[in-house]
Amino acid sequence: MPTAALHRQARLVKALAAAAARHYGIAMIPLEKPAELMNVDEFLAWDPGDGVMWQLVDGLPMAMAPPSERHGSIQNEMGALIRNHLLAQGSPCRCVATPGIVTPVAADRNMRIPDLAVTCAPPAAVPTVALPDPILVIEVLSPGNQAETWINVWTYTLVPSVQEVLVLHSTAVRADLLRRGPDGAWPTVASPLTEGSLDLDSIGFSTPLASIYRTTSLA
Repeated sequence: MPTAALHRQARLVKALAAAAARHYGIAMIPLEKPAELMNVDEFLAWDPGDGVMWQLVDGLPMAMAPPSERHGSIQNEMGALIRNHLLAQGSPCRCVATPGIVTPVAADRNMRIPDLAVTCAPPAAVPTVALPDPILVIEVLSPGNQAETWINVWTYTLVPSVQEVLVLHSTAVRADLLRRGPDGAWPTVASPLTEGSLDLDSIGFSTPLASIYRTTSLA
């Protein structure tokens, strides 16, 4: 993405993220602000010793609430469906759970953690936390993390390799999909789906939406 376009998208993302925070009445602020902002290397070396999953947002470590049983079931089922699809296709791509996603804007101070992501980059000889060149990013939306999740969703659109961002709801059988257009632009509103087939062009994947909820009481 050219620099000018990237900055335009970054401004749009900032506005959409602020709108999400206002809509859900939640501000993404840490419980205790550190004396200095962290960079990614400092964040990865940091050990709070609390067993909590954290992500780095604009230099501030943000705690992530433990997922509900239903959230985890949806995440696992979606990951299994994608894994089986990639295996059947003989694809070199792979689906990774809770990877680190580094954004090109303030890259040294941001590492977001989605539920799932797909990359076609070969595995690194030395394992890293940051996932290289994700093409598809998936978040499961839970009642307690809606603002934070939508802020992350719009932030993923800044990553040049990302072609689609999928949001799966955990309170209803519903998906919201953002897909990059042929001109490289992103829509400002996600496309909702409540029935029928979920199609992900980035990996040539299609499945009945209901199948993702097979192991939940929503099925």
